[in-house]
Amino acid sequence: MKSLPSLQDLLGLCKLKVVALILLTAIVGMLLAVPYLPNLFIVLVSSAGISLAAMSAAVFNHVVDEKIDMQMSRTDRRPLPQGRVTRSQALVWGVFLGVLGIGLLLIFVNFLTAVLTLISLIGYAVFYTMYLKRATPQNIVIGGAAGAAPPVLGWTAVAGSNGIEYALLLFLIVFIWTPPHFWALAIHRQEEYKKAEIPMLPVTHGLKFTKVQILLYTVLLFLVTLLPFLTGMSGVIYLICAASLGALFLAYSIKIIVEPENPKIAFKTFKYSINYLMVLFVGLLVDHYLLMNFGASL
Repeated sequence: MKSLPSLQDLLGLCKLKVVALILLTAIVGMLLAVPYLPNLFIVLVSSAGISLAAMSAAVFNHVVDEKIDMQMSRTDRRPLPQGRVTRSQALVWGVFLGVLGIGLLLIFVNFLTAVLTLISLIGYAVFYTMYLKRATPQNIVIGGAAGAAPPVLGWTAVAGSNGIEYALLLFLIVFIWTPPHFWALAIHRQEEYKKAEIPMLPVTHGLKFTKVQILLYTVLLFLVTLLPFLTGMSGVIYLICAASLGALFLAYSIKIIVEPENPKIAFKTFKYSINYLMVLFVGLLVDHYLLMNFGASL
């Protein structure tokens, strides 16, 4: 009889670093949804529910991708390929996390957020992981909708559907950010994706085409990140932050093209893209509360 897995191995299935970034964007969505500090209990319960659902989706991703993970040096040390957790144990763990997360949102937050979170979970764990990832080199583009949902989930948790058009701007930013973020990693891991027969863009269309796509999406991202300022959602502080971060992202995407002999630039771009999104959303938050305090002092 297989012994019970350790908590460390179970958490190793949850992609906690990814969940942390998801949680950050969700919390920013919550805090931007209202012109005041939202109810702390709602923020905490919503954060827990959204995080648990994201962890659940990650577990199912591990289960479906077990054979692929065995073939890639980036993932072959995960608990499932190493046999530290069985598929059945992982499935039970994933279901538990998902039911608990959606249950918290349904009972303590609101129906809209619970339903949208469930749709996002299914979209990533089933539609993306089981089908899109293996079906098309546009997998990241189409599947990015699930990963872009957390700011909207945070917004609806606090404000329901009020002002949801602004939440959709946050969704759009993460949605457009996702392809250059993942394609930079795919360039770095091209041979591993090829070996695992995953049709990532560098595998199906080559490095040159992928690099051009990264640049085009980064240009589009730069423009999209200006929308919160142009729509009056944010102020000059955010504009400066978005323009500075975007300019550096553009520099990385250009460098990928003009320095094809540099094997490290793609991975550096990938790492920068993570910090880019984190700082951009923190910039939104800082701008929001400085504007709020300034308005209150007038």
